[in-house]
Amino acid sequence: MRKFLALAFFLTSATIFAQGVVTGTVIDSDMDAPLPGANVRVEGSTQGTVTDFGGLFNLEVDKASGFLEISYVGFETKRVPFTVANGQTVDLGRILLAPDADALEEVIVTTYSIAIDRKTPVAVSTIRAEAIETQLGNQEFPEILKSTPGVYATKGGGGFGDSEIRLRGFESENIAVLINGIPVNDMENGRVYWSNWAGLSDVTRFMQVQRGLGASKVAVPSIGGTINIVTRTTDAEEGGSAFYSLGNDGYQKISATVSTGKMDNGWAATVSGARTTGDGYVDGTEFSGFSYFVNIAKDFNEDHQLSFTAFGAQQRHGQRQNALPMEIYRISERGTRFNQDWGYRNGEVLHVEDNFYHKPQMSLNHYWDISEDTQLSTSAYASFGSGGGGGFTGVNKFGLGTAQNPSPYRDGYLQPINFDLIVEENVARGALGSETYLRASRNDHQWYGVLSTLSSQILPNVEFTGGLDFRYYQGEHFTEVTDLLGGAYVLDTSNDNNPLNAAGVGDKILYHDIGTVLWEGLFAQAEYDKNNFSAFVTLAASNTSYKRKDFFNYLDSDPAQETDYQHFFGYSGKGGANYNLDSNNNIFANIGYFEKAPFSNAVFLNFRNDINTGAENQKIFSAELGYGYRSANFRADLNVYRTAWNDKTLVQRFQNPDNTTGSANILGLNALHQGVELEFSYRPIENLTLTGMASVGDWTWKNDITDVAIYDEEQNLVRTINLYVADLKVGGSAQTTFAAGADYEVWEGTKVRVDWNYYDDLYAEFDPETRSTRELGQSWELPEYGLVDFGVTHKFDIGDLEAMLIGNVNNVLDTEYISIARGGLNDGVFYGFGRTFNVGAKINF
Repeated sequence: MRKFLALAFFLTSATIFAQGVVTGTVIDSDMDAPLPGANVRVEGSTQGTVTDFGGLFNLEVDKASGFLEISYVGFETKRVPFTVANGQTVDLGRILLAPDADALEEVIVTTYSIAIDRKTPVAVSTIRAEAIETQLGNQEFPEILKSTPGVYATKGGGGFGDSEIRLRGFESENIAVLINGIPVNDMENGRVYWSNWAGLSDVTRFMQVQRGLGASKVAVPSIGGTINIVTRTTDAEEGGSAFYSLGNDGYQKISATVSTGKMDNGWAATVSGARTTGDGYVDGTEFSGFSYFVNIAKDFNEDHQLSFTAFGAQQRHGQRQNALPMEIYRISERGTRFNQDWGYRNGEVLHVEDNFYHKPQMSLNHYWDISEDTQLSTSAYASFGSGGGGGFTGVNKFGLGTAQNPSPYRDGYLQPINFDLIVEENVARGALGSETYLRASRNDHQWYGVLSTLSSQILPNVEFTGGLDFRYYQGEHFTEVTDLLGGAYVLDTSNDNNPLNAAGVGDKILYHDIGTVLWEGLFAQAEYDKNNFSAFVTLAASNTSYKRKDFFNYLDSDPAQETDYQHFFGYSGKGGANYNLDSNNNIFANIGYFEKAPFSNAVFLNFRNDINTGAENQKIFSAELGYGYRSANFRADLNVYRTAWNDKTLVQRFQNPDNTTGSANILGLNALHQGVELEFSYRPIENLTLTGMASVGDWTWKNDITDVAIYDEEQNLVRTINLYVADLKVGGSAQTTFAAGADYEVWEGTKVRVDWNYYDDLYAEFDPETRSTRELGQSWELPEYGLVDFGVTHKFDIGDLEAMLIGNVNNVLDTEYISIARGGLNDGVFYGFGRTFNVGAKINF
């Protein structure tokens, strides 16, 4: 009997000691923010769970001690020991996961510009690598942000990499885009060309959209907001992956990544490459591109790390540049896919409009841990861009004509161009040269910069950050002949130094100039953080200098051929505070004012060295209030904003009656952008996550402008007009957007996803040619539309290898909609894509 009681006591005790609950909070070490959805598993068993929205987990364990294995896509897996005594609950506290490279711990400038949840007082949304990898598919990179408040992302004309993104109604010229802390907006006009970064989605670790003033400490004034893209660093473990995807209209992509892992000598390297090809959804937009990424890093000691990164994308694609009236698409046999800017020569596709570019970016990042409280991060970078966009010059033989009188250079109305006929005519002209030919508008540049940031904990609760931002940019702009279309030469009279230029393929025509931009910036920030309250004040100043040298409009002997530098001093001041009311609720506010240098086209007028002595800084005032709620299964963010913008620089494109593109150089516009935004996530059960977003804006032009310069495609001044746009809605971006989504894990390793996005209050961009009187009234409001996307992922093992299948269908209901309109109801529009799909497979080794 005593033996039986002893055995029963032993078994009961073992059961008590072997059962308990382990809790903890999983944290992203870079962002000091929780990681929702991280996997937590007892090593060697099937017991596991996932973290909630606050990064918290509660896991019942059936043994007294062991290890937890904690993992998240894009982060290093971590083993954490636990011991549970007497069936108690043990809290492991904060568990930090390092992104990609725990051994190297590379700290780049971007790290200092990341918004931290419940601390940084800005409106922010974060998209991680897993979402990009599984949801983007064959969409354009900015489209991964389409369910973000205030964002309107379109495919532009539909060519590969021609996507456009607007934030709170502001175009890319006024959205600061940073890649690894390095600004990539064009230094002359502020634009971002996404085709230059076609492979960026393959190497992005995470990206943040900081709406409004943003958390960036570098001297980059962002009006609409900041898109902060952080690429992967060198992987800490040896291995790699291979990926293959195919989709509609001949889309194919193959990519591979290989990493050495950190070796015993402290060195590590990661190399990634991808090849993408396809016919394009829109007619005549065939594309091919090769993207690459290299990171080589060295951990010298505990205080110094050095990392070299290079990436880029060499690509070429056909374009649809000319927006057309809705009726054209409706009667075309190709429907919304119709594109007039291409045709056939000798049976092969030839593009009138195309784009080709290669813009590698290289950076050397050094991180120095000077002391326990002081760090210095420095990035030296260089970028070399080469390429341009195609078009035609000479007699326009590419028009559509009419149904009754179609163009003789097409094999029927709304058919592709018959280039063979144009070639025959040019050949017949003989010594007269080509009457119509193809050209490319080139923009080759060199860009060098240094960013250096010092961060120091000067008081127990006060951190000081300061640094410098130096840049040098030189852009060479010219037109070159790319195809004589059968002719012997073309006679160009644009060059005063060579007024009778018999130009051949590769020769410069029409214009040739070099723009130089210097930027010297300083910034400083003091940040206070204690208990539940945090606040910051940031000051920045910059000097922007422009110089222009014109090789065509001035003789080489003319001193006026090159201008002196034109200097513009800009500055900014912003501040904000966040208060955590309790463990669930927080409120924040920010306010700022800055003056931003005008773009180059506002400094040098008429595409000449004509200096605008009245050029003024753009002036921006912004304020915002926000509220956040966090709980185990629900999180929400609500904010209201108001941004006033005076003396805006704007180049507005429009469609001429002959379907060529014109532009207007508009200086001195004022605008008011204000609105309210809501974003939430809810997990009613462990395997289901519901998301939603609402954004309602009111964006309006506030004044009229006189003496607006109108240009044709060849930079010739056509005329000047008065522009009456006061009280017009800002066009090009939906002012009201909603989104809802559901992500459900059907069984372990298999997830399905449904997303719905709705767009309303979308106005056409005004046509300057039609706004020279007040008679037209409000801009045309486009029809509202909603789109449904579906996705599925399935993870499984092949022996010791991890594998994943990915499938996406975008615009499941094949909804027909207009995404962009220029002018009025009967002017040019671009339709969005109908139903598209892609499937892919990835293997990790």
